[in-house]
Amino acid sequence: MGKLEGRVAFITGAARGQGRSHALRLAAAGADIIAVDICEQIPSVPYPLATPEDLAQTARAVEGLGRGIVTVKADVRERSQLREALDQGLARFGRLDIVLANAGICPWDDLTLCSGFIDGTDVDLIGVMNTVAVSLPHLGAGASIVLTGSTAGMMKGTVEGIGSGGVAYSWAKQTVFRYTETLALQLAPHSIRLNAVHPTNVNTPLLQNDRLYRTFRPDLENPTREDAEVAFPAMQAMPIPYIEPEDVSDLVFFLVSDDSKFITGMNIRVDAGGMLKGEPAL
Repeated sequence: MGKLEGRVAFITGAARGQGRSHALRLAAAGADIIAVDICEQIPSVPYPLATPEDLAQTARAVEGLGRGIVTVKADVRERSQLREALDQGLARFGRLDIVLANAGICPWDDLTLCSGFIDGTDVDLIGVMNTVAVSLPHLGAGASIVLTGSTAGMMKGTVEGIGSGGVAYSWAKQTVFRYTETLALQLAPHSIRLNAVHPTNVNTPLLQNDRLYRTFRPDLENPTREDAEVAFPAMQAMPIPYIEPEDVSDLVFFLVSDDSKFITGMNIRVDAGGMLKGEPAL
């Protein structure tokens, strides 16, 4: 039997990237999954977001591991949609033990005044808080919540230069840091744990897109992925361009398992030493 046998996990942003990786890691350990993703484009985001087919692929992969999964197209900015999605999962599985507030974006384009800032804040901060809010009534002793932050968001000058969406990204991730410590203290008397993971560059579409390539290589007019990968290691102390989603899943799995049963209120970096190099914003 796996370490998570009989448990149920609610995961946002589960159609691809870190969210899919987390779903597969937890399913392989015995958990059933309630998977949510917006599966449509947000106009201020310059790279393609996940599609319904991406979410369907997550479902097939989880089922291939012999676990149950409920997939729902829902927007984390809308608390009512998250509540309805969770209700569908509860109707099938009857319980909730793990919450991964993973959905996140990094907008650029202000199509209206500061729309990038609004979208970034609504997804990266309010979406996290909405996920926690709809989940708490269904959690009991032993439950674990993990939020996804960002090392880049906690370092001065890393993403603010890409417009109001970058400012929102940084502010939201810094606020997640404080939110983790504050709410964990409120949940501790109920034996519910809350932690956050803060990755460096992760090999997902948020990093692998033309806009980010130009940010890392402003000396080139149309830099390719190969051009950008020369500059990516500047974010880390260790000589790597980025980490993989599975590297974050390793930590997430530890934090939701009984191996970490007395760990709560922690903001843990998976950053290859990046924060040791940069100037912290907190």
